[in-house]
Amino acid sequence: MTKKRVEVRLGSTEIVVNKNGFGALPVQRVGLEKAVGILRKAYDGGIRFFDTARAYSDSEEKLGHAFGEIRETLYIATKSGAATGEAMKRDLEKSLEMLRTDYIDIYQFHNPSFCPKPGDGSGLYEAAMEAKKEGKIRHIGITNHRLSVAREAIESGLYETLQFPFSYLSSEQEEELVKVCKKADMGFIAMKALSGGLITNSAAAYVHMDRFENVLPIWGIQREEELDEFLSYIDHPPVMTQELQEVIEKDRAELAGEFCRGCGYCMPCPAGIEINNCARMSLLIRRSPSANWLTEAAQEKMMKIENCLHCGQCKNKCPYGLDTPALLAKNLEDYKNVLEGKVCVTG
Repeated sequence: MTKKRVEVRLGSTEIVVNKNGFGALPVQRVGLEKAVGILRKAYDGGIRFFDTARAYSDSEEKLGHAFGEIRETLYIATKSGAATGEAMKRDLEKSLEMLRTDYIDIYQFHNPSFCPKPGDGSGLYEAAMEAKKEGKIRHIGITNHRLSVAREAIESGLYETLQFPFSYLSSEQEEELVKVCKKADMGFIAMKALSGGLITNSAAAYVHMDRFENVLPIWGIQREEELDEFLSYIDHPPVMTQELQEVIEKDRAELAGEFCRGCGYCMPCPAGIEINNCARMSLLIRRSPSANWLTEAAQEKMMKIENCLHCGQCKNKCPYGLDTPALLAKNLEDYKNVLEGKVCVTG
């Protein structure tokens, strides 16, 4: 059972695209030729919205190689994590160079700990407005993982888009953000629509997003087989079925609540622990082929949890307020039980 193509209007930007955006963080993990091939295949298949960031190593450069000659036919969003207006200007110029363009469709402040506003002393918003007047950026957006900052950004009326984690594992508070954005005519870009890999049924993820007409999901893609799934949804968008509803309900029962989203904002760890994977290993090892997480290299990473300094840095930096050291300890105990055969996992 299918239905007609689904499009999303990103609020007052008036950007209208298919309800499948491309999250370009993962393409930094593959070579240039392969990355360009994936990006062009996404474009040829109908995807027109591509999201990247200055912080994603060579992701912008790869988009530049893929789209430099057809720039006017698609939309590019990128981000700066700069703390000052001058640093943001430098980031913008570098992004323009790497993307081989003279403008950015949506320029976003990348997960700031506060909501940048005119006169706050950082110079960030003033720099963005200056760039907009110069035609270097067309719309100003913000990304975040903190509900308080997201709410303040919406209420400020200063931003045209909000990018925030959103999936069928999201809380009622996060769903409320979507509704408030719609009321404010502010575009909502959903990152982590697969919850960092914990959601393994893309059709279930899509049908949930389809409930919210103002939400544009950006799927993190680095493999062609992943891309093929989402491209198939352009002409044949999934619809809710009893089977998909059962998948969603089962995942919610198992995953909703206190779990690590893998955002990585707790990093780096002074003890060298790969927190963004180790703190959710119990879930990863049960929701993807377990052999991937039982290699010698993976075991070595997990055992570093025993060197935790209990400094509290990760806990203090977690945008979800999780007790990260406790999660690490719990995941290590479970992991050891798996290794010793006390707990069985499949795959």
